[in-house]
Amino acid sequence: MPETGLDQGILLSEKNAAGILRLTLNDDKRRNALSEEMLRKLKDAFSSAAADASVRVVVLAAKGPVFSSGHNLKEMTAAREHDDRGRVYFVKILALCSEVMQGIVACPKPIIAEVSGIATAAGCQLVATCDLAVASDTAQFSTPGVHIGLFCSTPMVALSRNVSNKHAMEMLLTGDMISAARAAEIGLINRVTSASELGDAVFKLAQKIASKSSLTLATGKRAFYEQREMNLSKAYEYASNVMVENMLAFDAEEGIGAFVEKREPQWRDK
Repeated sequence: MPETGLDQGILLSEKNAAGILRLTLNDDKRRNALSEEMLRKLKDAFSSAAADASVRVVVLAAKGPVFSSGHNLKEMTAAREHDDRGRVYFVKILALCSEVMQGIVACPKPIIAEVSGIATAAGCQLVATCDLAVASDTAQFSTPGVHIGLFCSTPMVALSRNVSNKHAMEMLLTGDMISAARAAEIGLINRVTSASELGDAVFKLAQKIASKSSLTLATGKRAFYEQREMNLSKAYEYASNVMVENMLAFDAEEGIGAFVEKREPQWRDK
């Protein structure tokens, strides 16, 4: 797919004519760690994608054998030299990471993780936070903090919202690496492909989603994350109100009309 490159640093950015924005972690030497610099670049990239009407879907990928190893522990260890033993820095970096993860959820554009390698700790959190995730059969996942005396508490937030309690606790308490097949089985990712087919599989999925009304996608994504934090009656009340407003939008009228008339809809994204 022909694309236009926008950045050639540790985070690559490419957008094609269909509105698919591909962000690629490009810090293989540091195992694509979520350093302070990487987190700031991701935060800015998701914020820009949210505001860019030409972006319809975002794909998050990585170069090298590691999708992301999580936080840069060398940076965090260096902060221990401060008088406060690193407290101020730890608060800052974890708040920044939380902003990135919440930015993914708040972004009105669907975000798909394309995982070809290992995703551990906050790297696994990154995968779990994306709306969809497709992995190669060589990918692996873990929350290994217990091995070094540091429970993966913030990755736990995303993990526990994707898989059942017992599956999440098993990963968190053992720190064991799980295969892509197991990750799909427990709901951490959507599907598994061969390494050679991964890029095409993600592109086809992104292209299918990009063909929909962006207004409808944004409405649905926002409603999905809002309602799941509510009790049942509040969720239905909220979702009903969302659906009423959605029905009054042009794209719903056009989409229903196109379905009845057996033709392709012409979206206006409003």
